[in-house]
Amino acid sequence: MTPETQMNKQFKILNQQTVYNVFFKLESYQLTHTLFEGGWSEPIQRELFRRNNCVGVLLYDPNRDEIVILEQFRVGAILHATAEQAWLLEIVAGGIEEGETAEQVAYREAEEEAGCKIEKLMLINEFYTSPGGASERLSLFCGKVDSSNVNGVYGLAEENEDILVTAISFSEAFNLLEQGRIESAIPIIAIQWLALNRDKLRAKWLNN
Repeated sequence: MTPETQMNKQFKILNQQTVYNVFFKLESYQLTHTLFEGGWSEPIQRELFRRNNCVGVLLYDPNRDEIVILEQFRVGAILHATAEQAWLLEIVAGGIEEGETAEQVAYREAEEEAGCKIEKLMLINEFYTSPGGASERLSLFCGKVDSSNVNGVYGLAEENEDILVTAISFSEAFNLLEQGRIESAIPIIAIQWLALNRDKLRAKWLNN
């Protein structure tokens, strides 16, 4: 068999209920699905963390060979870190609201979170962030910016955002990644992509 198997893949939802619905939504499912060796699974219970799909944007200045890095407090890190390590190094990201496209979110979040205007935008990839229990699908972009004046604290007060923004060289960012200083998956994926495509991207964007 190949990864794209020959089976007729199906699933059936037997029961579904919402168990929590405030800022995020948590749903409980009882379902069954077809098996690789034939037949159907026994009914299984799964919880699904529901949230809007999201966008991540690697802001990159090809002229200065710099990327824009954000640092902010993340509650998801408090169980696995010292107090100081709960502040993570990340890239611009945000949720897609009703009526918005992923591209519109990329431009909006770049200004809200980093004070940057995107000059050119290209899609890197789209992927699930944690499909074992969460519905979120992320569109990852690279945005061309001028990083010469990037510096300061940004974010929306009504969303309790407190984001320190700096521009660092690509080599410094890659060193941080190799040292394990960048622990969020989205910037790791974005910086690794840039490492593979940086020369081609600079040749394209420096001539336009």
